[in-house]
Amino acid sequence: MPLLLMFHRTFLFVLLSILPAAANAQLDFEKEPISYSERTPEDPVYRLSQRLEQGSAKLPWESGHGRLRALLRALDIPESSQTLVFSKTSLQISRISPRTPRAIYFNDDIYVGWVQRGDVIEISAADPQLGGTFYTLSQSESGSDSIRRETGRCLQCHGSTHTRRIPGHIVRSVYPDRSGQPVFRMGTHITEPRSPLSERFGGWYVTGTGVGTHMGNAWVAAPDENETLDRSQASDVTDLSEFLSTRPYLTQHSDVLALLVLQHQVHVHNMLTAANHAGLLTERDAQIMNKALEREPDYRSESTQRRYRSAAEKVVRAVLMCDTLTWNQRVTGTSNFRSEFEARGPKDPQGRSLRQLDTNSRLFRYPCSFLVYSEPFAQLHPEVHALVLQRIDEILTSGDEESYDHLSAEDRQEVKAILRATGVLPGEPELTRPQ
Repeated sequence: MPLLLMFHRTFLFVLLSILPAAANAQLDFEKEPISYSERTPEDPVYRLSQRLEQGSAKLPWESGHGRLRALLRALDIPESSQTLVFSKTSLQISRISPRTPRAIYFNDDIYVGWVQRGDVIEISAADPQLGGTFYTLSQSESGSDSIRRETGRCLQCHGSTHTRRIPGHIVRSVYPDRSGQPVFRMGTHITEPRSPLSERFGGWYVTGTGVGTHMGNAWVAAPDENETLDRSQASDVTDLSEFLSTRPYLTQHSDVLALLVLQHQVHVHNMLTAANHAGLLTERDAQIMNKALEREPDYRSESTQRRYRSAAEKVVRAVLMCDTLTWNQRVTGTSNFRSEFEARGPKDPQGRSLRQLDTNSRLFRYPCSFLVYSEPFAQLHPEVHALVLQRIDEILTSGDEESYDHLSAEDRQEVKAILRATGVLPGEPELTRPQ
């Protein structure tokens, strides 16, 4: 076959592979090299499911909460991470209402959803290769304690435009009515780093002070008459007893600091998944082109390098907290979430940690995500991972990049020292003034 004709046919194949049609875009991750549904997960929930099958782990059932406490202990998820969402926006919507909200518990890798008298516990994880992975655990006392992986029905939302068509997680703000049903004609807000507080927490309970005007703790009183969210009781709520009985839940809180951390890490998890998938697809396409043009297998064209750089830059922007919300008052939670969250994770010799919260003007004391210590970050596609570390080092060292001017000179120095001391960046940590 003439080389030119072979090139055109190969180019057409590559083009069709990497430019998704609108109708099938949500299925791209089902194809090689990702093969989402066929590939075995590598996340902590899957590993627990294997121990349960082998009999080396058990999740005993207890009255009131079923297997919830046992599951949280097995996955090292703190009860203080509890947040309560009363909008009917999940799998077991018939059991969710403002009086019986769904509780969400999380750590750096995993999210657990529990509803009163629910048939199952809903679980999702940030898998380092696949992205969001989804599971259910039976709440029947006589049922098995095995964890079942879910794909199809979960991906209808978690692999859609809400997640930029990657298997991911969603934090959404809605305008709920008194039953918890979203009034969709009023719109919804996907929560992102730049989302103002006035567009956050719709359909969620929020306990804490200093948050200002937001959409939590509120609903549309009369959707057919006056499509206005009644925010009169929304701000500075420290006791949820006027809304519901918290007795059935593990704690009485839906701490605003837990909510803000949850929103941050969902965004970063999704960016890591998107970048890893982009790296895998770029490598596949480069191999096809190199073979078609009889180039060396490891040749990297300018187009290939550009795609790797683009994927890496999006991770860098998420990790270094570009466009992140700031405020002008002290935000305070109501639970011990803050102390438990800050106690986890590595510290540098001066005791500084990327998990330290600020809350006076922004969420984190040091503007670099603690998820740089996560498996999804460590297992990014090698080309993307190398570029991410290179760019972070450049930005923290040079200080002259306009798109990262939210980082003060002190921020850059301290973040770089922490990353070096905790092994994320190579090199010896620079000495900085103790805080």
